[in-house]
Amino acid sequence: MVFYFTSNVVDPASQVYMGKDKVENEDLIRYGWEEDFHVDKLSSAHVYLRLSEDQTWDNIPEALVQDMAQLTKANSIEGSKKNNICIIYTPWSNLRKTGDMAVGQVSFHNPKLVKRTYVEKKDRDILLRLNKTKEESYPDLQAQRDERDRQVRLAQRKAQAEKTRDEQRKKEEWKAEKEARSYDSLFDTEVMKTNRDWQSPEDAEDDFM
Repeated sequence: MVFYFTSNVVDPASQVYMGKDKVENEDLIRYGWEEDFHVDKLSSAHVYLRLSEDQTWDNIPEALVQDMAQLTKANSIEGSKKNNICIIYTPWSNLRKTGDMAVGQVSFHNPKLVKRTYVEKKDRDILLRLNKTKEESYPDLQAQRDERDRQVRLAQRKAQAEKTRDEQRKKEEWKAEKEARSYDSLFDTEVMKTNRDWQSPEDAEDDFM
């Protein structure tokens, strides 16, 4: 089971989701999207953010980060009882999972891609707002990931085809311009002469030597 939430602290609203327990964590880790973000510190359900088109790793609004951090804290047996805790978050692609790790446990490929935010205490207003949007679902995560990857490949092929057409068009324009310059030089009136320009037949013969 996956729990979905809607965070309306940004416009358009963002989708935030998490697994019910560590078993769902495994599926979310396995079939995550490149744009997903993992928020975790203490033992808890992993919380993810599905980025919108205009969001990147470097520009997630702090209010949205706090929504995810509050969910992480609230869904941690240990963390829910503590104040002043540190929540860490990183891109899904930075999650590292090996066979010897416990169910739901992860580490990171690059520690430099791990950010931190601090939660002073539980914010009931944030949690109440998010829980009002809570929906339970049993999605086919693998199918969703496969479809997403298919759409990405289509977009990449489309972009590559457009790039190739643009390069071919520029090449043809450059060739046409070059040929036009070469053709015009054959009829440069400044260097052309008529019979009147030659003072004698010998002058004309000299020009053809």
